[in-house]
Amino acid sequence: MKEFTGFKRGVNLGGWLSQCEGNDYSEKHFAEFITEKDFDTIAGWGLDHVRLPFDYNAVMTDDGEFLEAGFRFLDFAVRECEKRGLNIILDLHKTVGFVFDNLEVFDFFDNKHLQDLFVNLWIEMTRRYGNCKNVVFELLNEVTDEKVAEKWNKIAARTIGEIRKLNADIRIIIGGIHKDSIYGLTLLEKPDFENIVFTFHCYDPLLFTHQSAYWVEDMPSDYSLEYPVSEKKVLEETKRLFGNMYTDGLSDSDAPISSEFFERMFKQACEIAEKNGVPLYCGEYGVIDRADAKYALNWYKDIHAAFEKMGIARASWNYKQKDYGLIDSHYDEVRAELVKLL
Repeated sequence: MKEFTGFKRGVNLGGWLSQCEGNDYSEKHFAEFITEKDFDTIAGWGLDHVRLPFDYNAVMTDDGEFLEAGFRFLDFAVRECEKRGLNIILDLHKTVGFVFDNLEVFDFFDNKHLQDLFVNLWIEMTRRYGNCKNVVFELLNEVTDEKVAEKWNKIAARTIGEIRKLNADIRIIIGGIHKDSIYGLTLLEKPDFENIVFTFHCYDPLLFTHQSAYWVEDMPSDYSLEYPVSEKKVLEETKRLFGNMYTDGLSDSDAPISSEFFERMFKQACEIAEKNGVPLYCGEYGVIDRADAKYALNWYKDIHAAFEKMGIARASWNYKQKDYGLIDSHYDEVRAELVKLL
């Protein structure tokens, strides 16, 4: 499998230019949420890149007018990363007509005008950042529904074709449906261009990484789970709470979940990447701050071992806040050890 050079170990900057708390996309929020000191911290952790989610409305209106105030902070992020020898992925988290965490906003895949806005945004991004040596593009975060898989393949191919008219070399990340799941990769078609990277996300087992998560339907607000834990227990508890949802990859083994569990999960993704001749990137993985920090550390040890063994590049979710913040007080006692496992 090809190596994703320069992007082996990273962290997400969610909540800054995307999914802003209280829907606050103000310049004040952008200026205060992440500062130069945060880039110092990330570089000090020994990481090689950041993944920067940004929502379209941070840099563009619904009518396609570009917002220089928003681009100023993308400029800042690219510049501060370059100063510290960090690479950066510019990840469009939400676009006009599609929001990954709100299935009622889904017009994008059947509306050519909205698709034109999407393409025009990436053309503008290429003009501004295509020649920056430390920048990689990620077209769209977590396409959801399987019924749009073929539509997404066509939109991605069209967009990459327009980018390639301006820049033949910049690496471009694309993921599949079901929120960048490994299954989604089976329906993803590699566009007929070079310098493509396939991505997936991993929050497995969800019952552990999302315990007590308020946004997961039917998840008890006080649910807790230890780790390691047997696959059988996770399977039984998941079925009890959610039926057959979130059970992919789980067996009824009494053995504790370990790095072998993740290796088994990642095997298919690695095979797909190898077949298509592209690098593989896990753009998000992490544990909610409702979980005991010591148990979260155990989970990170296992997934880290699998990433290292299988040569998968990755970025942990999330640097700050968003219920997963690595610099938040929840992880104070284990942070020194945890950051070694990113």
